[in-house]
Amino acid sequence: MGAIMPVSTNTAGKKVWQLRNRNETLTRWFCFLVLVATFMWCWKYISDATTWFFVWDAPNIAADIGSRAFPPRWSYMDKLWGPIWDTLNIATIGTVLALIIAVPVAFLAARNTTPSTLFIRPIALLIIVSTRSINSLIWALLLVAIIGPGTFAGLIAIAIRSIGFCAKLLYEAIEEIDHKQVEAITATGASRMQIMIYAIAPQILPAFAGISVFRWDINIRESTVLGLVGAGGIGLQLQSSLNTLAWPQVTLILTVILVAVVIGEWVSAKVRGAII
Repeated sequence: MGAIMPVSTNTAGKKVWQLRNRNETLTRWFCFLVLVATFMWCWKYISDATTWFFVWDAPNIAADIGSRAFPPRWSYMDKLWGPIWDTLNIATIGTVLALIIAVPVAFLAARNTTPSTLFIRPIALLIIVSTRSINSLIWALLLVAIIGPGTFAGLIAIAIRSIGFCAKLLYEAIEEIDHKQVEAITATGASRMQIMIYAIAPQILPAFAGISVFRWDINIRESTVLGLVGAGGIGLQLQSSLNTLAWPQVTLILTVILVAVVIGEWVSAKVRGAII
């Protein structure tokens, strides 16, 4: 049965149907006022910590930088081929390394394939959560401090960040498989490994391919900024140009990054379309 709407009587003695009773209305108004008060307190806190002179002067500064940034310095393009190639390698190899680790982690995390839901599954879930919760830029900062600057640090940072993302989506796909196929293969006397290969793997293969391409597309975008912390790629050239206030070079680098991301998005969309 549906909820009974409250009824009140007006001064003329007629019954008036209402959406909510008095207590519900007061509760909603109280929550609304608390939300407004919280917003105003947060705004005051941010406002007190903001130098508004720079905010009001921002349009003039942006116009000044824009006038210096155009036209782009096309002659600088010769120095960008290597860094953009490094960026693509960081994204591609990092994605491959992540998938190599994410696949077994996903099987250990899925309830229907893990050897132990009491011990092994929590460890696999911890790996997934810990690698997903830290941004690749922070991983890159840590790895640059540990193994030194360069593309290798960026590659490992992208790989670590991607493990949790790929493993999470993959283990959810494993848990959603059709168990009738598993039962049919099991009935033939197949081993645990044979069940995974012939009953589970074919069902999750489209999801695996889609996840791989989608993460590669994301990694192209993330790898473009890792150079800002010394992890190689085209971001290193961007950081150098920003430090020297070479705005025409910055414009060219941003254009190259935009083109690379658009091409990666196009390739990703085509591959996902072919898979689906």
